[in-house]
Amino acid sequence: MSSRAIEGIEALQSSPRMLDALWNSVRLSVAARSAVDADGADIDTWEAVVNAMQVGSALFRVAGATEGTVDCHIHHEIRRLPAMGTKSFASAPNWLDAFWFAVICRDQQRMTELCEVPLEALRASGAVHDEYLYHWVAALQAYWTRRQADMVAELTLAFRQSHPDNVRIAPRDWLQQISYPPINLFHRFVKRDHEGFNAALVEALEAHKTYWGQEERDFDVSGLWAIGPLAMACFAHDGGFPIDVVSDYLPSQLLNRSRLGEFPT
Repeated sequence: MSSRAIEGIEALQSSPRMLDALWNSVRLSVAARSAVDADGADIDTWEAVVNAMQVGSALFRVAGATEGTVDCHIHHEIRRLPAMGTKSFASAPNWLDAFWFAVICRDQQRMTELCEVPLEALRASGAVHDEYLYHWVAALQAYWTRRQADMVAELTLAFRQSHPDNVRIAPRDWLQQISYPPINLFHRFVKRDHEGFNAALVEALEAHKTYWGQEERDFDVSGLWAIGPLAMACFAHDGGFPIDVVSDYLPSQLLNRSRLGEFPT
């Protein structure tokens, strides 16, 4: 963990309005760890990933409460934070990132809690996004809460609405190379298509490389791991899929759960 992120966590109870900035800081800490620990083997890397999961979960916990305080386990301690109600940080893209980290950490309680966040709350954040993102969130929520029919319907809509002709806000390269590949991977996963999943994973990582390999992003550590495809690979790994793909974008020790249970999360 970076000292800046730890300082932000320690100051959180006295400065809870800094939660949004802390979310950016803990994700940057994960990216920084990816630069020195590509396979995710070190305990410091696991701690950074867990902290990102915990802060991501806290965003939606405080935004989902309108009075009193909420207890959030962050960096080995319970942090009592004030209810904040609707906030701009409770957006669909932040929900996806928070969910990815919960999946990677295999924290089923936090996954369930995130899947109970109403779509109306994400829309109420005030952030404006393309419609496919909401269907994508709804598909994941329906899958995890075992609503098969809803999952199929929402995933179908996510596919249709993520076609470039239907997208008005997201940049095309981000849509095609970062946002869409996890949707395709999830489709292969729920179909139990082992071969298709591995082929789609290769495509997703190649798309990730293309996006982050652009000159203006080449030195940005945020692209050293492919967090969305990694989360989908964690779903598949835990579901008995043989994962044949080896890549620096896919930290093997996080995929294989090697640090799971190291400390309470």
